[in-house]
Amino acid sequence: MYRDHTIGVVVPAYNEEGFVGDVIRTMPEYVDRVYVIDDASTDGTWNEIQHFARQANSTRQMIRSQEFAATSTDGGVAFDQRVVPIQHETNRGVGGAIKTGYTRALADDIDITAVMGGDGQMDPELLPRFLDPIVEGEADYAKGNRLLYREYRRGMSPWRFFGNSILTFLTKIASGYWKMMDPQNGYTAISNHALENVGIDGLYEYYGYCNDLLVKLNAKGMRVADVAMPANYGDEESNIEYPTYIRKVSGMLLRNFLWRLKTRYLVLDFHPLALFYLFGAVAASLGTLGVGWSLYSWKRLENPLFVRIALSGLLFTTGSMFLMFAMLFDMQANENREVQFHE
Repeated sequence: MYRDHTIGVVVPAYNEEGFVGDVIRTMPEYVDRVYVIDDASTDGTWNEIQHFARQANSTRQMIRSQEFAATSTDGGVAFDQRVVPIQHETNRGVGGAIKTGYTRALADDIDITAVMGGDGQMDPELLPRFLDPIVEGEADYAKGNRLLYREYRRGMSPWRFFGNSILTFLTKIASGYWKMMDPQNGYTAISNHALENVGIDGLYEYYGYCNDLLVKLNAKGMRVADVAMPANYGDEESNIEYPTYIRKVSGMLLRNFLWRLKTRYLVLDFHPLALFYLFGAVAASLGTLGVGWSLYSWKRLENPLFVRIALSGLLFTTGSMFLMFAMLFDMQANENREVQFHE
């Protein structure tokens, strides 16, 4: 336990032979339950998971028998094993693997569930940074942020930093967490309350699961902590196919943005910012089309340009202003739902 809270860690692994064993071996002693999910790997990942799980479980049982009893939940029910190996028969993506782990953590009534990748990029010594905001009641969900300081993102390539910055901006708009950065960071922790209410069954199962989860957390009124941490890259290879990744995640963020506006500002409550977003988007789009048509008719049909392009420009400007006002209202509505932890 950690500060009187039971702690679970979900470890998704796909073709992480040579890495996932060290993740299991270096898991902090206060972690009560480790759910290691092999997402239908094609290498020796499953065998490595089973080997280190047996080793960790036998060591924990020996220690507990010499001291008091096996690690227990808040209700006092002893866990049979500390490390729980789970294997998917078909590949479901990292989001699918995390869903499996989250579901098991809910069944075990774990107080706080963290996620640490099976590639060894996430330093287990940093785990308390993610647990403390939840233990102290300041947040329902904590996530890592590698972009805050220059020295923290030193190991990140310029291309990765550029892509992450673009996704940060898009996710700010989609999720409503405007102070949040580095939404692709998979080092996270979530409270039992948030996990029960966020709708885990509908969690996105591709690499954009973390962006999807942020949107769902905001719609449910959860508080999010951004935790500063350094980037850490080793010899592991990324499984992300970037053209497919960008296409899928961008579409998902757009759908989630519209769903969040409808759910939070029209269904659960009413706020005019949803209408500001709608009018602004329509007006700006029509203004853009109008500018294009004005230039085309001037060039091809030799029609007068000034009046058409002026009206189109005015429509575009009006739409843009409504969008800016909508974003400002959104920031104000979510101001108290974000906390930042700097080191």
